[in-house]
Amino acid sequence: MGPQTATVRLPYRDELVGDPVRRVVFGGVITTLIDHASGLAVFCSLAELKAIATLDLRIDYLRAAEPGRALVGHAHCYKLTTHVAFVRATAWEHGPDDPFASALGTFMIGANQSVSPVARAVRKKLEESR
Repeated sequence: MGPQTATVRLPYRDELVGDPVRRVVFGGVITTLIDHASGLAVFCSLAELKAIATLDLRIDYLRAAEPGRALVGHAHCYKLTTHVAFVRATAWEHGPDDPFASALGTFMIGANQSVSPVARAVRKKLEESR
């Protein structure tokens, strides 16, 4: 993680396979990888930790990821407003110059503040530090 960016790595596991014949990872796993990296990039863009929610996530699958390889998702929060964050992301298994997926995401900032697990954890930490 760094300012406005996050990179996550997901080791290959047989449980992640969606096509047993080709041994290709299930598309939902890739969606989750990109969503997770994108959310972390939003967190890395905020001055203080707030709850966020994915509003929209558009993923273009450029090709199938190579079976047996760890997957990497990288996201960059390129625009932050008071209530919305905008993110670009890619996923690859060989290197960032050869992605198998690219994405654009929109995230709500301050979503569900009263019931969010993140908001509860932040409040608890603040109370403990007093």
